[in-house]
Amino acid sequence: MSNETATLTGNYGIDPSHSRIGFVARHAMVTKVRGTFNEFEGTGYFDAENPTNSHLSLTIKADSIDTRNADRDGHIRSSDFLDLENYPTITFVSTGVEKVDDENYNVTGDLTVRGVTKSLTVPFEVSGPVVDPWGNSRIGLEGSVVVNRKDWGVNWNTVLEAGGMLVSEKVTLEFEVAAVKS
Repeated sequence: MSNETATLTGNYGIDPSHSRIGFVARHAMVTKVRGTFNEFEGTGYFDAENPTNSHLSLTIKADSIDTRNADRDGHIRSSDFLDLENYPTITFVSTGVEKVDDENYNVTGDLTVRGVTKSLTVPFEVSGPVVDPWGNSRIGLEGSVVVNRKDWGVNWNTVLEAGGMLVSEKVTLEFEVAAVKS
């Protein structure tokens, strides 16, 4: 095992103040609306020597959604979309990790939204490790995946007068995560 591999292997926690979990969806077929979830927590174990032993879990407080528009955020929180009254969290729990090359990994896991669980694979680029000024070992993980929101029962939409739909079915989920080794 190389020194860098030994340095990478270990338990990690997400640093929420240096991480972003967000999404992008088309609105009115012409523009992209971006949003983030401001409250989340996650932990994991990364085995650099044998990545298949790695695992992670993430819990997002769905009411922390922020699209920079209070009315839109309220609508997304309603039963038309995320139905926060019945489903206050969104979770992702890994079921497998595959090394593609030294910096890229495919993380497969179960994403649960609105009580519906579906498997998906997110390609991640891993950077680091680096030691921050306080002596903490950190890695970065950056990845995105396109999903169809209807697969999780997020079905609301309305037809535009000119044709097409108000909100795209395809949504890009984005993960930019700083993880600190425990």
